[in-house]
Amino acid sequence: MKVLVPVKRVVDYNVKVRVKSDNTGVDIANVKMSMNPFDEIAVEEAVRLKEKGVATEVIAVSCGVQQCQETLRTAMAIGADRAILVLTDEELQPLAVAKLLKALMDKEQPGLVILGKQAIDDDCNQTGQMLAALADLPQATFASKVEVADGKAKVTREVDGGLETLSISLPAIITTDLRLNEPRYVTLPNIMKAKKKQLDTFKPEDLGVDVKPRLKTLKVTEPAKRGAGVKVPDVATLVAKLKNEAKVI
Repeated sequence: MKVLVPVKRVVDYNVKVRVKSDNTGVDIANVKMSMNPFDEIAVEEAVRLKEKGVATEVIAVSCGVQQCQETLRTAMAIGADRAILVLTDEELQPLAVAKLLKALMDKEQPGLVILGKQAIDDDCNQTGQMLAALADLPQATFASKVEVADGKAKVTREVDGGLETLSISLPAIITTDLRLNEPRYVTLPNIMKAKKKQLDTFKPEDLGVDVKPRLKTLKVTEPAKRGAGVKVPDVATLVAKLKNEAKVI
């Protein structure tokens, strides 16, 4: 069984993001970029499935600019067998990514697609669900435990009220939550081996997909600074302030 793992290149989670001076977006010039943490968990889970003998091949996929190759090399250093880069300079929105992944699924015919539940840059939490809809496949989101056997996946997922366990038939789409696993440390020998692994490049037009953005970002601004607290002498003043200034009562 092949496992397809989409990975996204995002601003590293340790970096404090800055908004561009013209408010058109986030400034990523000279900023450290890395693999989306949820996608790293997805790669780790796919590699563990291969180590258990459930999967035969793990294919990492990324869509975006040329530098996404670095993210794919990281995925191969973790344990992916080969990688595919869909090269485009367009701003990719979740629907466009889902369409590209659907085209690659038709090409590769994987038995399972595992991806992060969301990216930490746009926080959309849409691509996995859109891909499942486009491919007309069962999906299990926010997975905290995955067991694959006999053509089915048993997925424990985190919901508001606790845990929910689903049994879905393969092929299927699974999105990962933080508690699914802890990704392994990437060693230098594995980084060197990853440089020799196969990395294929396609363009959206090769896959017959139009990736033109459907949504337009009007403005990006930083959240308002939090104001300092004040001490009030009595309850009456507190009530007056909550009523007249904060307007919460």
